[in-house]
Amino acid sequence: MKLLLIQGANMEYLGRRQPELYGTTTAKELDALVRRRARELGVSVEIFYTNIEGEAVSAIYKADRARFDGLLFNPAGFLHAGYALRDCLRSIAMPAIEIHMTNIEKRGFGSITAAAAVGMIAGFGTDSYLLALEAMVARLRSAAV
Repeated sequence: MKLLLIQGANMEYLGRRQPELYGTTTAKELDALVRRRARELGVSVEIFYTNIEGEAVSAIYKADRARFDGLLFNPAGFLHAGYALRDCLRSIAMPAIEIHMTNIEKRGFGSITAAAAVGMIAGFGTDSYLLALEAMVARLRSAAV
C-alpha cells in the first residue's frame, strides 16, 4: 500500500510558525512521526511539501497515474480558494483524506477542498496526521476484502 501526503502552503514552517496554534513540532519531526506510524501499519508514505497550489495538483496527478492507493493532504493556505486543487481531487481514482492540525470550523474557516475528500480530520494537532493515516489504511484494507 502506497500513500502520498501533501503538505500545503506554509506547512514547511511548522514549529516556527504560530506555535500557539500549531505547536512546536517541526516539519521534520512530523515527517518522522508519520513515517514511523506508516511502517508500523505496513504501508509506505511519500511526503511532499509545496507553497504552490499548482505543484500540489501536479504531484497528485503524478501519484494517481502511478497508482498510489491513497492521498492524505493538508491544504493549509489553499483551503480558502483551492478550487484547482478541489477539482483535481474530484478527478483522481484514489481516496483522499483532508487533515488540519487545528479545528478550522472553530477558527471560522471553511474548506473549499473538503467537498472532494472522503473525510476530514481536524483539531488534534500532530495526531490529526496519525489518525488520518490510520483511517486511510483501514478504509483501503476494508475495500480490499
